[in-house]
Amino acid sequence: MSVVLPVFNSATTLSAAIDDCLRQTVVDFELLIVCNGCTDGSLAIAHDAAARDGRVRVVELPRANVIEAANTGINLARAPWVARMDADDRMAPERLAASLACAEATSHVDVVSTQVVYEGTRYRAGEGGQRGHGMSRYVDWVNGLSTHELKALYRFVDAPVINPSTMVRRALLGERAYRDGAFAEDHDLWLRLFAAGARFAQVPRPLVTWVDSSARLTRVDTRYGTDARRALVHRCLLAGPLTGGRRCQIWGAGPYGKRHARGLLALGGNVTRFIDIDPKKIGQVSTGGLAVIAPDTLGPPDGALTVIAVASRGAGATVSRALEDLGHRPHQDFVFVQ
Repeated sequence: MSVVLPVFNSATTLSAAIDDCLRQTVVDFELLIVCNGCTDGSLAIAHDAAARDGRVRVVELPRANVIEAANTGINLARAPWVARMDADDRMAPERLAASLACAEATSHVDVVSTQVVYEGTRYRAGEGGQRGHGMSRYVDWVNGLSTHELKALYRFVDAPVINPSTMVRRALLGERAYRDGAFAEDHDLWLRLFAAGARFAQVPRPLVTWVDSSARLTRVDTRYGTDARRALVHRCLLAGPLTGGRRCQIWGAGPYGKRHARGLLALGGNVTRFIDIDPKKIGQVSTGGLAVIAPDTLGPPDGALTVIAVASRGAGATVSRALEDLGHRPHQDFVFVQ
């Protein structure tokens, strides 16, 4: 097992993260601490840990770039499994052991994640607003994606695993495991691994604590925002389930559905129509000149992919049940987006 820990100016939290790694019940592993452009005391903390424990290796990079740091650590990893950890997060002593046990107990698994505890920060007015309820809901949502099939079905909604909770087969990761671009590098990686046929599993216990703050990249960097995620999803849909000009229909003619229709059409997607339950919309022509039809006009699968883009709580489950009653299969015939 190789644990990759990228670090940028994390002197206040790094010691605790390192201690969590070194206190694992699994003892046969290496810890690669990649300090990228650090100007605080992080590098000294990392070297002190290496002096105390021979399992620790320290790598120094001249500039701050989390993607370069993570890829460097992965490329230097010696073990067949690579686990990720962030310098401001925490993990339980049994995290690595439980991940390995899950991999051994599951037939052909390539990515193992654990459930996650969310530890948010109550921000002051003017410094990010109120408590990060959205992040808390996201963690609850990911924790509920307990199987490979659920993660595959919802992979286009958001990242279906939380990066610092993951363990991945090293053989699946090339020299540029994470790609640098106008998108979340972790969500991009998981989408590419799904497309390559990777199998995912989840340890049904919260063994990583994801510490949220107003300075976390997921809050301050536009690459992790809604627009960037939607653009990434559209590219991956067209390169995967919608490749070759496969037809798609969007269930939901509201704001979410219209944004997805515009994005897919702009990239050359073969979007044919909307489906909606609102009688005021049915029979109308909406975004892109697409007609809005009623659900009761649908039949068995006809080769088109249904992209479910509904916002109301519980609506997604209702739609998926309706489609399955008609013989549509999750993932093959319909997927969810946000």
